[in-house]
Amino acid sequence: MKRFGNPLLSMAAPFLILVSILSLLQRQGSDRLQAIPAFLVGTGLIISGALGRQSRRKKLLSALLKTNQSKNKQF
Repeated sequence: MKRFGNPLLSMAAPFLILVSILSLLQRQGSDRLQAIPAFLVGTGLIISGALGRQSRRKKLLSALLKTNQSKNKQF
């Protein structure tokens, strides 16, 4: 099983979203636009991580099913 090297690193994307939301609330006018890229990057990182996990889990499940089927054919 993987060990996380730095648990704060896993919280970087949610913190980035939080900071951008706080920035949106505090700024006014056209200055608010400066917070949008941080929000999009944080959201993109979270979505990318979720899709990557889903893909790895599908591959693992298919490999497990494949080995299970080959064991059943031998007996």
